[in-house]
Amino acid sequence: MERLKVLVVDDESRMRKLVRDFLVKDGYDVLEAGDGEEALEIFFGQKDIALIVLDVMMPKLDGWQVCREVRALSKVPIIMLTARSDERDELQGFQMGVDEYISKPFSPKILVARIEAILRRTNQLNQDLSLTCGGIRIDKAAHQVLIEGRSVELSYKEFELLVYFVENKGIALSREKILNNVWNYDYFGDARTIDTHVKKLRSKLGDKGEMIKTIWGMGYKLEEAQE
Repeated sequence: MERLKVLVVDDESRMRKLVRDFLVKDGYDVLEAGDGEEALEIFFGQKDIALIVLDVMMPKLDGWQVCREVRALSKVPIIMLTARSDERDELQGFQMGVDEYISKPFSPKILVARIEAILRRTNQLNQDLSLTCGGIRIDKAAHQVLIEGRSVELSYKEFELLVYFVENKGIALSREKILNNVWNYDYFGDARTIDTHVKKLRSKLGDKGEMIKTIWGMGYKLEEAQE
C-alpha cells in the first residue's frame, strides 16, 4: 500500500523533527516546511498530500493565512498547532475549516492518534467499512448494525464501542485502552462510564451480547461465538 504523505509546517526545526520521527515510525511519508510560504509551495507542488500539520505562529505567512489559501482550493484535512490555548483562536480555526486543534506542549503519540482518526474519518486509511462477527454485521459507512438481518438501534458511542470490540476480537482490552480509543485521549470522565455502555450494548445485542466477556480487574474481550 502506498504510504500517505503528511506535510508538517513549523518554524521550529526541533518540533518538526519530533513530529516527523513519530510519523515515519508509523509508516507515513513526511514533507517539512519551515514557514508559510514554503508550505504553500510544497502543498501546491505535490498533488497527493493527505494531511497538513500546521503551526499558527510562523514567519512570512502565519498558519491562518496558509489555511485560508489551502482551503480556497482544497479540502485536505488540517491540524493546527498553537502555543496559545485561546477559545477565540479555536473558533476562528474551526470556522476556517480546521479539522483539529492541538495546544502545545502535546504528546506526539496523541498527535499521531488524531491524524489516524482524521484519515480514517476521511476514508484515506485503508480500512474495511463492513465488519462481521458471530452473526453481527456492521456497516461503518451507514452507521448501521444488523443481527441476523435485523437492524439494531445503537447510540453513537455504543456503535463506536462495538466497532472497537469487533476490530479487536479475541484481544483483552483494558478500560484505559478502551477510553483512549473510543472516548478519545482527552476524555477525563470516570472509567465506569465504559461499564455502563457495555451493559447497555450487551442488552441491545440480545444473545450476541454474551460474546462481550468481562475480564475481571482489567476490562473486556469480545469472543466470537463458535458456530
